[in-house]
Amino acid sequence: MGQLGRSRAGVAAAFFAQGLGFAVVLTHLPAVKDRYGLDDLAITGVMFAVAVLAGLGSTAAGAFASRRGSATSLRAALVIAASGLAVAGLADDLVVFLIGVGLYGLGLGTVDASENMQAVALEARYGRSILTSFHAAWSAGGIVGALYTAGTHSWTLTAALVPTAVVIAAIALGPYLPGIEAAPDTEAAAQLPWRPLLLLGAALVLFYIADSAASSWSTIYLRDGLAATAGVAPLAYGAYQTTSLLSRVAGDFLVRRSGAVTVVRMAAGIGAVGLLLVVLAPGPAVAIAGFAVLGAGLAVVAPLTFSAAGVLAGQGTPEERRRRADVLVARLNQFNYLGFVLGGVLTGLVSSGSSLRWGYVVPLVTTAVLVLLAPAFAARRAVTTPA
Repeated sequence: MGQLGRSRAGVAAAFFAQGLGFAVVLTHLPAVKDRYGLDDLAITGVMFAVAVLAGLGSTAAGAFASRRGSATSLRAALVIAASGLAVAGLADDLVVFLIGVGLYGLGLGTVDASENMQAVALEARYGRSILTSFHAAWSAGGIVGALYTAGTHSWTLTAALVPTAVVIAAIALGPYLPGIEAAPDTEAAAQLPWRPLLLLGAALVLFYIADSAASSWSTIYLRDGLAATAGVAPLAYGAYQTTSLLSRVAGDFLVRRSGAVTVVRMAAGIGAVGLLLVVLAPGPAVAIAGFAVLGAGLAVVAPLTFSAAGVLAGQGTPEERRRRADVLVARLNQFNYLGFVLGGVLTGLVSSGSSLRWGYVVPLVTTAVLVLLAPAFAARRAVTTPA
């Protein structure tokens, strides 16, 4: 395996680590509620804080990567995320737990931006669509995390979170694509193609509204709303991530065959059907099936937005394109957390006045709207003017 192949494997491992940690955190929210006596509104507040800190982490990643390269940024971010999980797991009171979760949130956003910078750069080197395969690794991590929680639901938070932190920290040693150390590219930032970037950002927001609702609330919905057992409730998230994995494995092939616009339209339509099943579910089995359909459809949207952002980097030398792509990815990644906030918070707020069943109407509507943004994924390159 050459340097490019080793870097691809290393970046895929980072995506896996991110998916693993995120799944373990989210599927342990019912345990967090029980341990610290929190209600759904308090959990909503915690998720909001994590999303804000993740957005700050994404911004920091853009600045740091411009100086030290996205590989160094990714290594540091994985260590930060692992440290936050370890602190949260070892906490013996709510304040220390929240400090750990906050540190994890900061690392979460920095990892997201940095690993997508690496993925976009690798896709450019390969010269073909490979980005959905990295997000498939994220989904694989999510599946392992959900199954881990389902199999260890009787463990304490310390026993569950600390081993996960160790795995994430170990993956920070991976062979990532070497970075370009340079001064901040202020010219690249000034020349951002804002209109197509905002359209892609809007699509990413709509995707993450649905993804956040599924990730953050599915376990609680099954346990509290549909009377699922502690061992069954995490399987909703596991089903969502399993079909997300399959969708993302097939995503690059589908894009090469049918084009990104068609794939996004199909994804939004299938995702809306899945969410309708979730809303109408009479019991855990139908809800789990609905989350599975949601993942099968919608999961390709996120990687395709980052792939489209990489295309917007335009022409120039590989170094110039990579610097512009890093700036675009860092900006685009901030929409991720806007969607995470809206999905998690709006679903939680609606459900606090009724039930989580009605909370899922929010992502159902926004996923249907995503169909209208599919043309933003048409391949286009930014026009760059010579100096």
